[in-house]
Amino acid sequence: MNDDYDLTKLKKPKKKVNSRRKGGNFVRKVCSLLNDRFNTEEFSKTPGSGAYATTHSLPEHLKIYGDVITPLHFKYCIECKKGYNKENINSILNYSSDFWKFIRQCEKDSKKSGRIPLIIHQQDRQPILAITKKDIFVIENPKLDFNSYSLYYLEDLLKQGNEYWFSYST
Repeated sequence: MNDDYDLTKLKKPKKKVNSRRKGGNFVRKVCSLLNDRFNTEEFSKTPGSGAYATTHSLPEHLKIYGDVITPLHFKYCIECKKGYNKENINSILNYSSDFWKFIRQCEKDSKKSGRIPLIIHQQDRQPILAITKKDIFVIENPKLDFNSYSLYYLEDLLKQGNEYWFSYST
């Protein structure tokens, strides 16, 4: 007896993910977390994309670097990344991985803005991570130290005092 059933119609096609929308939603989520933490409404998503400062002719004082518009005196240039689920612990050792591309992208914007790079990353259904220069935050056990960067849970960084986040000139 031969089965001639076509079971392919039983499988639902994989739903296509709109990565642009997914990234934008994540940036808004990060802005909301930062606004709640610092009791402000000054953190907001950069219009268009994080490349706004490099794709538009604006005077220097109006240029926006990174994915998040931040308050005056905020120390960090923020790059947000959502997804990239194939990145893993081995990506840290592979300097051509997306992981290091995130860091290089944020470093480039940080140099232009005169701020410290801060990459905020979340893989699907995982906690939000923060990657920044080593030895900036005084947290007993960073989740990982590599090269000149440390990896933390964002929630741990947000518990740090305002002096770690803002630089006030006297």
